[in-house]
Amino acid sequence: MANKRISVNAKTRRLMIHETVTSYLFLAPFLLFFIMFVVYPMFMCVYTSFFDATMGREDIFVGFDNYVTLFNDPVFWTALWNTLIIVVVSVPVTCAFSLWVASVISKMHVAATSLFRCIFYLPVVTGSVAVTMVWKWMYNYSQGIFNYVLGEEGLGIIEKNINWLGDPKYALGCIILILLTTSVGQPIVLYVSALDNVDKSLVEAAEVDGATPMQAFWKIKWPQMMPTTLYILVITTINSFQCFALIQLLTSGGPRNSTMTIMFYIYHNAFKLYKYGYGNAMGVILAIIIAILSAIQFKMGEEK
Repeated sequence: MANKRISVNAKTRRLMIHETVTSYLFLAPFLLFFIMFVVYPMFMCVYTSFFDATMGREDIFVGFDNYVTLFNDPVFWTALWNTLIIVVVSVPVTCAFSLWVASVISKMHVAATSLFRCIFYLPVVTGSVAVTMVWKWMYNYSQGIFNYVLGEEGLGIIEKNINWLGDPKYALGCIILILLTTSVGQPIVLYVSALDNVDKSLVEAAEVDGATPMQAFWKIKWPQMMPTTLYILVITTINSFQCFALIQLLTSGGPRNSTMTIMFYIYHNAFKLYKYGYGNAMGVILAIIIAILSAIQFKMGEEK
């Protein structure tokens, strides 16, 4: 009897070892990819930020000089301020608008809900260059649709055409508007799914007890959607901090650095001026800021 128990335990142990080895073999390609293209570049970014690194010569160790120069760089502070404005405006607006749209279309017929989900998600799957070129035409000074609609031939709100992307008063707002239209697709789809997964029996019980639709939403539906909301907040915040393609294609940080963001300033220093160490120092600072904000969001989500 004891020998049989030992034999069964040995077989179980061999089976567990076999399953563990097999699992790691399946994970190996993805782990290798993650190490090569995520972990190693992150390490090199931090490492190179302590060097005066550029093309055509050996890297020179400068310690924290890149960070000292960074914090004394007025363009960096302008880029950080513009990036924070984009995040502060786009993140809550995207979440609130997406939740409102999802609440409306989730009550429609299944076919209508699917249609609107496709419409709102279309900018996400469309190439960013194509979408940006359409917006560039809409903002055009002489032939753009905004100046046409708001001008004398349209609503007559403005007396002369506005240089939307060439005027510091309007340029950053125009970038935020484009970012909003291209960012709401995924949150809407996620919120529709979250609303569909809400426990309907709890909502019906609340309505029987006399709860209004608004009370049922905030007391029953909203708490059940908190994990989805947390995920949307985190990815929207990260995407807003990494706003780059719009800036590169439309304004290149101008006019007068009014649309300069940290991501574009990193690109400008690293790939235009070949200041790799200085650009990596900015990348480290950006990563720290995103990590702190993400940790705060996760903490707030846990408390709720």
